[in-house]
Amino acid sequence: MRPHTFIIAEAGVNHNGSLDMALQLIDAAHSAGANAVKFQTFNSHRVISRFATKAEYQISATGGAESQLDMVRKLELDLDAHRTLVAHCGGRGIRFLSTPFDEPSVDWLAQELEVPMLKIPSGEITNALLLLKVAQTGLPAILSTGMSNLGDIERALGVLAFGYLGAPGKPGVGAFEDAYRSAAGRAILATKLTLLHCTTEYPAPVDEVNLRVMDTLRAAFELPVGYSDHTPGIVVPIAAVARGAVVIEKHFTLDRSLPGPDHLASLEPAQLKAMVEGIRLAEAALGSGVKCATASESKNQPIARKSLTAACDIAVGELFTLDNLTAKRPGNGVSPMHFWSYLGRTARRAYAHDELIDGHED
Repeated sequence: MRPHTFIIAEAGVNHNGSLDMALQLIDAAHSAGANAVKFQTFNSHRVISRFATKAEYQISATGGAESQLDMVRKLELDLDAHRTLVAHCGGRGIRFLSTPFDEPSVDWLAQELEVPMLKIPSGEITNALLLLKVAQTGLPAILSTGMSNLGDIERALGVLAFGYLGAPGKPGVGAFEDAYRSAAGRAILATKLTLLHCTTEYPAPVDEVNLRVMDTLRAAFELPVGYSDHTPGIVVPIAAVARGAVVIEKHFTLDRSLPGPDHLASLEPAQLKAMVEGIRLAEAALGSGVKCATASESKNQPIARKSLTAACDIAVGELFTLDNLTAKRPGNGVSPMHFWSYLGRTARRAYAHDELIDGHED
């Protein structure tokens, strides 16, 4: 049996800057059965310039009056709030994770909060400064690959390999390429990194999801592959599990009608629970890959299969022929696979119409 898919309930910034709401999100993720609940850690002034515009989905959700910086600034949680969230997760028995968007936030998470792993969002896949900082912590990482091509991903893996190896020398494109091409670099990435396929749109159109990309990523990079979902509903993440995703990440909220950039593209708690249950059912259905009669099927073999049967009354000493032999249920007699080997044999006893043929006939 394959291991259970690691399910990340992405709270993100759906707390709207409220610690109390963030704690409620943890409770909801735990109740839904998720393995981890993930937030976002950032200082908006280090991440967004005052000239940055909002994405279309952000304008649709929050209007165009305020800047992206002003919108995001209201969604920050300070270090003390993070400590409270980590403690609350510990009390609930669910893993706390967060996505850092700037280098000091990486230090917060790794050193102050001692998180077990880090998540790198799709938008940072070209940010070599952040990638290097993440790898230098030595923590395992999950890298989302939305908006990228294979070249973007390979270059990001080079930075991460360089950082994980603690490679000597000056960082740079050439050094990153060398680290990725080295046997040691590929080996350490295999122990540290999981890739997530992702379509970065909110909500993502289903016809742009392209789940087969997960196969491409596995073949190209020989790393575990999961899926970060932004589509409406729960069908696509369940399908991703059937396609082999080892991690599923999905945004959720307490209420999709709340103000804020991500609520509309998120699941509500009941939907999150349904997704988790659906994923666990999909995992159970995947099974071992060994084709054989299952325990529940075995009892049905005699009912559903057929046996060699007398097509009419057969007298003792009569030859078995195409006319007096047939195959009918039940299936607890001689398999019809032996039909032709019985033709021309002599019946050792008389058979009534529909009676099963004995297995010792010769």
